[in-house]
Amino acid sequence: MIFENLNLLPKTFGTQRKSACTHTRKRSNMMLNPLQLKHLNRMDESDADMITLNLEDAIAPSRKKEALHNIALFLSHMKESKSFIIVRTNPLHEGGAEEIAFLNDFAFDAVRIAKVKTQSEIAQALTLLSKEKELHISLETREAFESLSTLRIDERLTTANLGILDLLTSLGLPQSIVTEGNPTVDYILSKFLVDAKTAGITPISFMFQEYNDTETFRAWCEHEKMMGFESKACMGPKQVQIANEVFNINTYEIQRARHIKTAFEANAHKGITGFMDEHYGFIDEPIYRDSLLILNNI
Repeated sequence: MIFENLNLLPKTFGTQRKSACTHTRKRSNMMLNPLQLKHLNRMDESDADMITLNLEDAIAPSRKKEALHNIALFLSHMKESKSFIIVRTNPLHEGGAEEIAFLNDFAFDAVRIAKVKTQSEIAQALTLLSKEKELHISLETREAFESLSTLRIDERLTTANLGILDLLTSLGLPQSIVTEGNPTVDYILSKFLVDAKTAGITPISFMFQEYNDTETFRAWCEHEKMMGFESKACMGPKQVQIANEVFNINTYEIQRARHIKTAFEANAHKGITGFMDEHYGFIDEPIYRDSLLILNNI
């Protein structure tokens, strides 16, 4: 916990600055409402690989300043966190620019801007954002969906989060089609995944709103992992636990990847880059590169 007693919160910001997150795991991205102080207070204990502090659509306009203050207060008194911490701002022209400017001096890992449409918004956000922080985007508009593969104008833009409900509204499609196996939804997921990967951006799949329906949430995670996703937005600890489990790299995959890496590098040293292995069959450079990808994501 950050504070021992939420009824005795300090009046001023602290001077703590947590270290930048060093792990690369992105299995789970848990959204937190900064008006819920007990949730903020446990940021330093969460099992989520990523935590997003939400200033946008879940916060009423009359309480956005309060939410912003809460984020700054808790961040400035947090000594450490094993989660990658993100702040989701409002669209740049709806207060997001001011929120980024205010938060720049506090210690967290990335800003995520909402309702992105164009490269110019990316450029503006990068200009505002301090150099050591990553930029993430919420993909919620048809314009961004169409042009995602061209939006990465700077390497600090690392991650895109699929806001599927807002995107469907932007496309003029009903939200009722968000069911597993729906071909339109699978197309949206596939295009989002491939366009993001083409641009060198990490794609995070959408948030499943029915928090207590863990069976359907698990089914979505397994379906998305089959498609190639490695990360899922989460509403709370129950979903985090499932996402971490489903998107985790299992012991067999790690053992296989390590064996292939060792065997390929030993044979490559002899000038052999294609050979039969007694454990895993034919191994060549593409198989080797896939193993490196697995090992890099541990």
